[in-house]
This record gives sequence, structure tokens and C-alpha cells, in this order.
Amino acid sequence: MKERENGYYEIDLWHILKVLWEKIWLLILATVVAGGCAFSYTYFLVKPQYQSSALFYVNNSSFSIRDAQLSINSSELSAAKSLVDTYIVILKSRTTLEDVIKKANVSYTYNELSGMIEASAVNNTEVFSVSVKSTNPKEAETLANVICLVLPRTISNVVDGSDVRIVDYAVVPEKRVSPSYTKNTAIGALIGLLICALLIVIADMLDDIIHNSAELAQEYDIPILAVIPNLKDRKIGGYGSRYYRKGYYEYYYRSDRKPDSAESSDTAETKKVIKPVEAASGDVSRPVEAASGEVSKPVEAASGDVSADKDTETKGEK
Repeated sequence: MKERENGYYEIDLWHILKVLWEKIWLLILATVVAGGCAFSYTYFLVKPQYQSSALFYVNNSSFSIRDAQLSINSSELSAAKSLVDTYIVILKSRTTLEDVIKKANVSYTYNELSGMIEASAVNNTEVFSVSVKSTNPKEAETLANVICLVLPRTISNVVDGSDVRIVDYAVVPEKRVSPSYTKNTAIGALIGLLICALLIVIADMLDDIIHNSAELAQEYDIPILAVIPNLKDRKIGGYGSRYYRKGYYEYYYRSDRKPDSAESSDTAETKKVIKPVEAASGDVSRPVEAASGEVSKPVEAASGDVSADKDTETKGEK
């Protein structure tokens, strides 16, 4: 994120995508954890809901004016459709639902039972459906069938010339209608992914550290003369923890090496282990440990002892 002169900030979408790709493992982990939490909450804490439905038909073939009975044919269907909403309002009235509670012998209040009932027209026809949801499938079926007994009588008493006929009674549901484990798990995983991505982007925007030369050139319009490499970073060939020098000797130095008990700390920190390189003739020279006060001893060559060579030289002089 780069601040312009007018006070606005410029956001590089490509940079944000690169940051998210670098943290892809964190995004996957957050998605899996959030999805698992959503599934566990739905499976263990949310009670399953069962739904039982009954179908009703709105009958408006005749109405009465005082003692006369008149039949309507032309506007019969349109009037029946318009009465569906009226019947649904009558269904959820306090009088109707209290009568349902009394006959079903349940302990729900009016508001609780009203929240359990759903009613709507079927495909914009004069047939409407009444559904009851409950955690107990048998209870849902009982309440729906009690409504089938109470609602037609209540409507006939309120609306003259109209009644409701039962098309289909309710049955005990075999499968739950909610919650959906797949849906809740997917929603939880998506929320976890979005929250994690948002936190990564915010952390990157608040980061004011220059990490590489490209960010320095982007932030400041000045030329870069030199770059000091990070010797401890193995990704770019750093050798801070282990230094190699090719040639006759090969040096190793480890800063985290602990001093031996017999040596002083100063000697142990600066100690170097020397490994010689094999000569072309196949002879291998052995390194000499330079301890304090010790004298290096000669090494026997592969062609013979050094003492034998000295005896030969002495006899030649004589």
C-alpha cells in the first residue's frame, strides 16, 4: 500500500494476491478449522427440526345474502385466490391458535406456536399449505392435523359463504428439514476463509518494514547502489551458519558450538576444525591439533618412515 500526495492510498491487487499465496497454508488451515467448528456446532448443539404439512382448498362457489343463496361462476376462481391471504391471517389469529393448543394438549404459548406455523398458497392457486415445524416429528403431525379440524370451522364462522376443505392430511415426517450439515459447514468454512484473508491483508498493510530491494524501489524514487545479502537465509544461498571454503583446506565454523569442559570458553569459540583435501597421489595428510603448549608430531608418509629417511641422509654425509 502506497500513499499518494493527495492523501489517498494506492493498493496493489497483484501484491495482495502474492501475499495471500504466500500464506496459502494459513488460509487452508483457517478454512478447515472454521468448517469443522461449524459442523461440530450444528451436529452436537443444534436440534433437528421436522416439518409436517396439510393441504387446504378454498371453496367459494356460493355466498348468502340474508336468506338467498347465489352461485358465482365467472369470478369464482379469482375470488378464491384472493381469499387465501385472508384465511392465512385467520389461521394465525389468537383465537384459532389457542383453540389448537387446547385441543392438541400442548404447552406452547400463542407466540411460540405462531412461530412454528407457516402457510402459503401453492403455485398461486386456490390451494394453500399449512406446515408445522417441531423437534418432535409426531408432535408436528399432531398439530397439523388439529389445525385441519379447527381451521375450516373457524373460517365458516367468520366468512359467510366461504369454507375450507381438506385436500391432504398431515403425516409423520421421516427426515429432518433443518439444519443442513453441508450448508452450515460450507458457510462456516467460507467465513473462516474470508476472516483469515482479511487479517492477512490488514497485517500486510500495517507492515512498514522494507523486506527487499523491490519494495525499496517502489516506495522511494531513488536508485539502489548495493544490496547486503542475508547470510542466514538459506533460500538465497546464505551461509551464516556454515561457511565453506574450497581449496587445500575446508573450514567449518559453528557459532552455536558449546565449549568443552577441559577447554576455556575463549579457546572453544575460536576453534576451527581443519579437514585436509586428499592429494592426487592418494596420500592423505593428517591434521595436527594445535593445543596450548603441545608440539605437533611428524606424520608418517605412505612411502616409508621419516626416521628411515634421516638415517640415509646421515650415512651419505659420512
